[in-house]
Amino acid sequence: MFSKIKSAYHSLRSLLTINRELDFIKINQGLILSKINSNKKYSYLSDYEFKVFSQWGEDGIIQYLTQNIEIKNKTFIEFGVEDFFESNCRFLLQKDNWTGFVIDGSSRNIGRLKRAYFYWKHSLNALCSFITRENINQLLSMSGFDRDIGILSVDIDGVDYFVLEQLSGWKPRILIVEYNAIFGMYKAVSVPYSPAFVRTKMHYSNLYYGASLAAFVHLAGTMEMALVGVNSAGSNAFFVRRDLLNENVLEVSIDDCFVGGSFREGRDVNGTLNFLPVSEALIPIFELPMMDVINQRQIKIKDLNV
Repeated sequence: MFSKIKSAYHSLRSLLTINRELDFIKINQGLILSKINSNKKYSYLSDYEFKVFSQWGEDGIIQYLTQNIEIKNKTFIEFGVEDFFESNCRFLLQKDNWTGFVIDGSSRNIGRLKRAYFYWKHSLNALCSFITRENINQLLSMSGFDRDIGILSVDIDGVDYFVLEQLSGWKPRILIVEYNAIFGMYKAVSVPYSPAFVRTKMHYSNLYYGASLAAFVHLAGTMEMALVGVNSAGSNAFFVRRDLLNENVLEVSIDDCFVGGSFREGRDVNGTLNFLPVSEALIPIFELPMMDVINQRQIKIKDLNV
């Protein structure tokens, strides 16, 4: 029995060593790609994409933005990170030694993060909490950060719009939000607010969550932030404070940059991926309510005319 335990222990250590070495290789590849991007002039923000630890190509976009606007405090807050292994700001943490504060609602996820080899090596704090618009300001205050933070990244797969709307006094230089592309380009809509919103429980399809890009553009405008682009996957939008815009980081319109999501994340009633085409993604949730955030009235998804 002891020999089996010892063998399992050594196998685990070997696996952890391999993972660290693979991360080191990926970080160095990211360094090279970041250098290449800094010497090129592309047409769209998404042209700067590359992936190290982000889900899609956000690492490259973030590198471009942080290298081309003035960042006073190299701090980030990211919530909805799961265990942070795949996230928007991990590359910044490990490559550029930014200071981070992350939040997730799962104690298991936060526990795994705190056991990670990179957690103790960098200035990162992690908090387990379910985020609502009622508690968001209290939670963020626990970061101890100056409110002029470098990056705020929001991805809670739910009532993101209403949580972000409640931020008081925070002035991120870069704002990253996940938008739900199936709601179309032009309607500024969000799922209605519920403090207990959990995407997987609201509808079996797993498609009823979040807000449209137009809704976030509307909200960002009230925060004096400008849309500067989206990623090529059609999932994340990037905003920069208006006072920081320059010849390398310009405001764009929704018409100029909107990307409809290409990924098929819908599920059937049994919870199995059904690979429903994006063009048919609204069908299962056609009768569900949405909030028109500009006119403050409730409509149904079928009224979106997407």
